[in-house]
Amino acid sequence: NEGNEYFKEKDYGRAVAAYSEGLRRRCGDAELDAVLLTNRGAAHFHLGNYRSALNDAIQAKKLKPTHLKAIVRGALCHMELKNFSEAIAWCEEGLQIDSKEKKLVEMRAKADKLKGKELEGTFLGVQTGFSTHCQGRAVLGTDLLCERNIKLVLEPSDEEEEVSDGLAEISLDGFHSDSATGAKVHLDADGSLNWPVLFLYPEHEQTDFTVAFHENSRFIDHLTVMFAELPPWDLEKKYLPNNLELYFEDEEREEMYEVNPEHTLLQVLQHERYFVKAGTPTVLVFAKRSPFSKKYFSGKKVHRL
Repeated sequence: NEGNEYFKEKDYGRAVAAYSEGLRRRCGDAELDAVLLTNRGAAHFHLGNYRSALNDAIQAKKLKPTHLKAIVRGALCHMELKNFSEAIAWCEEGLQIDSKEKKLVEMRAKADKLKGKELEGTFLGVQTGFSTHCQGRAVLGTDLLCERNIKLVLEPSDEEEEVSDGLAEISLDGFHSDSATGAKVHLDADGSLNWPVLFLYPEHEQTDFTVAFHENSRFIDHLTVMFAELPPWDLEKKYLPNNLELYFEDEEREEMYEVNPEHTLLQVLQHERYFVKAGTPTVLVFAKRSPFSKKYFSGKKVHRL
């Protein structure tokens, strides 16, 4: 109930924390747990944490295979992640339960259409036309980054070099930039940029992906939501929001820079040695004072806070 109140107030971070607390109570009621997971997934979805939202939908569906809300949420997550084949599969699963569910019918048609366009682009190989289009529109997007003093690394792929005259694999099209994961940096109604951000956990070879990290949001706020519940791979229970260290790597100089969790994404991106590669800012996450991090940083030049 507390989670639902926060959700109504659009305080999705606290809603996630409340639903997580409910799940931690392990009430033994599979139906209630399925509802808690689905609701937490909805809150994650509104925060742009589509991977976390999808994981919750998957777990909810395991507990209650006919839970239509979980299936709808899972399909929506796959749509946002551009996994159109998976979105279609989830839609079909839901339509077997209710063949007239409007959201699933509409999403199924949209996913089919988008999958067809994706295949068409693959088979036709319309790289030259795409390059010309992007060259004409790139200036506007680049200006947005220049205003913020954000440095973007453009890396032409081997296949594109010939046809695009060195145009980058990632190219700004107006306010959008395709990332390696299929998500896009985009401008919201308030004139702020929202970025896809990749979190790497080298010790466990795991990753987290946040699709829409508002440039003025702090890292600690995202970590609090992401680790409201311990991840299954954290058997030692070390990955708590206040027990984490963040770093980014300066590949050119082979140096590491510690990130202040209280800083916003924009503050980090504006660092003189931060370069955004493939349209996706990346941050490495370690448990504080862990033997692994000491070994990882051994022999490397590390700029501490």
